[in-house]
Amino acid sequence: MTAITEFQMRKDNLEETREITWAAPPLKEGEVLAKIDRFAFTANNVTYGVVGERIGYWKFFPVDDDDWGIIPVWGFADIVKSKCPEVPIGERLYGYWPMATHLVLAPGRVKDARLFDGAAHRAELPPVYNSYARVKAEQGYDSSMDDDRMVLFPLYATSFCLYDFFNDNDWFGALQVIIPSASSKTAIGTAYAIKNDDASPALVGLTSSRNKAAVEALGLYDQVLTYDQIAKVDAGRPAVIIDMSGNGDVLGALHKHLGDNMKYTSNVGVTHYDANAMGPDFIRERSAMFFAPGHIQKRTTDWGPGEFEKRAFAFWHEAATKSRDWLTIKRESGGDAVAHAFHEVLAGKTPADTAWVVGF
Repeated sequence: MTAITEFQMRKDNLEETREITWAAPPLKEGEVLAKIDRFAFTANNVTYGVVGERIGYWKFFPVDDDDWGIIPVWGFADIVKSKCPEVPIGERLYGYWPMATHLVLAPGRVKDARLFDGAAHRAELPPVYNSYARVKAEQGYDSSMDDDRMVLFPLYATSFCLYDFFNDNDWFGALQVIIPSASSKTAIGTAYAIKNDDASPALVGLTSSRNKAAVEALGLYDQVLTYDQIAKVDAGRPAVIIDMSGNGDVLGALHKHLGDNMKYTSNVGVTHYDANAMGPDFIRERSAMFFAPGHIQKRTTDWGPGEFEKRAFAFWHEAATKSRDWLTIKRESGGDAVAHAFHEVLAGKTPADTAWVVGF
C-alpha cells in the first residue's frame, strides 16, 4: 500500500508546520494516483497561505483538522496507479498540487492536451486551478524548461493578466505605473509585459536599497526608487499602482503623496505578509484585490476556450527565457528539503533572484 506524506501548516500561524503520513485509500473506478515529482515554492505560495481563508486556497487540499492546511503549489507529477482508462500509468501532468508525495485525482473532461480534477470538493473552485496539462501531448514540449515552468508560469500568467487588465481599462488614464516590490518575480513579469507595449505608460519600480542595483540592471523600469524615496515619485502625473508587497505603510505613503492622481491600485501579493494592515492614508475606494482566475474566466468568455492559455503560454515562454539571465533556481529533494525551502521563503531569506524547486 502506498504511503502519502503531507507537509501541513497551521492556518493561523504558518511558521508552525508538521509532516503527516497516512496510507493511500484504494482507488475507486475513474480515479488515478499521481506521484508528485517536484514543485516550486515562492512568495506567491506564501500569499496563498496568508489569504487562504479569504479566497479559499485551503479548500483545494483539505485535511481532517480545520486548524491545519496545505498550501497549494505548482509542479509536475506522474501517474503511478490508474483506474481511469483515459489516463494511463506513466502520464505526466503539470498543475496544482498539495505539498505532498501523492494526490488522488478523479479525472474529468479529459482532452488530448489537458484534464480536470473532478473531485467533488473542487467543483466550486476556480477552474484554472483544477486544470492539469498532459505535457507529453504538448507540441514542442521541452522538459529542460520544467523548472522554469514550475517557478515562473503561475507568476507570469498573473503578470500577463495584470497587463491585460490595465490595458483593457486604458490604464485608468494613468501616465505612470508604479510597482512596489519591483524585484519580485511577478513584478518583473509584469514589467516584461508592459515594456513590450510601446503604448504603455512609464514604469516606476519601488524596491529596497539592497535590491535597487539588481532591479536597475534588469533594464525594465524607467525609474527605480527605494522605499524611502517615495517623495521623488512625480505626484503631478496620474498613476496606477500594481502592488506586490501588501505593505500598508508603503501604500499609505504612496496614496497620500499622489492624492487625486492615484487613479487605481491593484493589490496582488503580500510578500511583506507581516505588514498587511492598510493605514489611514490608504484610498480604499480606488483599490481592489486582483484575482487572476477571475480575469482568466472573463477572457475565456471574451476570447473563447483555449485562447487565454495560448497567449499566456507564449508570453511566459518568451519572458522565462529572458529570465534565465538573472534567475537562479535552487533544487533540493528528500529529507527536510520541503521544510527547508518553506521556512526560508516564509522568513524572507530567499533572495529575489532565487527560487526553490523541491521534492520529497
